[in-house]
Amino acid sequence: MLRVIGAVLLVVLAFSLVGAVFEFLAWALAVGAVVFGGVVLWSLLSSDRSRIGR
Repeated sequence: MLRVIGAVLLVVLAFSLVGAVFEFLAWALAVGAVVFGGVVLWSLLSSDRSRIGR
């Protein structure tokens, strides 16, 4: 019985760790998308207009 409780506890701990990692990755992806969008927008607005079309 103690072995079953230990196995269940280990599975719950593993799932909670994986959930925390995925939650961090979701936040990191959101922040990265915002930063990437800002860099693209800034580069489009600050580019030399005379080079467009060449």
